[in-house]
Amino acid sequence: MRRRLLGLFGLVAAVELVGVALDAPALQWVAKPLLAPLLLAWLWAVRRRFDLVATGLVFATAGDVALLLSGDVAFLVGMGCFLGTQLCFLAAFLRHRRAPLAAFAGYLVLWAAANALLWGQLGALRLPVLGYSLALSLMAAAATGVSRRAAAGGALFLVSDLLIGVGAAGAELPGHGLLVMVTYIAALFLLTTAWADRREPDRRSESAPRPPPLTTASTEV
Repeated sequence: MRRRLLGLFGLVAAVELVGVALDAPALQWVAKPLLAPLLLAWLWAVRRRFDLVATGLVFATAGDVALLLSGDVAFLVGMGCFLGTQLCFLAAFLRHRRAPLAAFAGYLVLWAAANALLWGQLGALRLPVLGYSLALSLMAAAATGVSRRAAAGGALFLVSDLLIGVGAAGAELPGHGLLVMVTYIAALFLLTTAWADRREPDRRSESAPRPPPLTTASTEV
């Protein structure tokens, strides 16, 4: 079942990428809304638990659908949905294990630099992008405390949304849409599978009852 779900995810991802490459909205409408739900189904099959990462995938599904629509309102709704994704992922990762402070410092420097570069071109989107990108940067930093795979997923999520921000500022790279989707799909896959395969912190030493201290009276014969 788990392998079938991942295989189906790979097939749907391929259809989505073909739809983006060919600029075929029909293919994108068929495939894109299924990406996060398939990972959610796989996560449930592995962990049998609906947690914060699963909730984040629900938000991602809503965001994917919103971003298939055109217009500023749809863009803002999609950003709001993905803000929910980032906050859910961030909370889950922080509860699991605290990431190094250096990771947070590095991502915050990158966040400040990116927003400074794009600030003049974003217009009315400045403040929404500022808040969303902060949550995204904190999520990517927190992911470094889960595993290397999660850290790679967080970094790719940041790259994907940075490309979207560059596009919103009026500058697009060759193959822009395809780059956005490749990095986004890889990010979701890496974050979800890393979360499913994570090692729980060993708290047995903290929770195990301690033996009573030896006293002089208890050692006397």
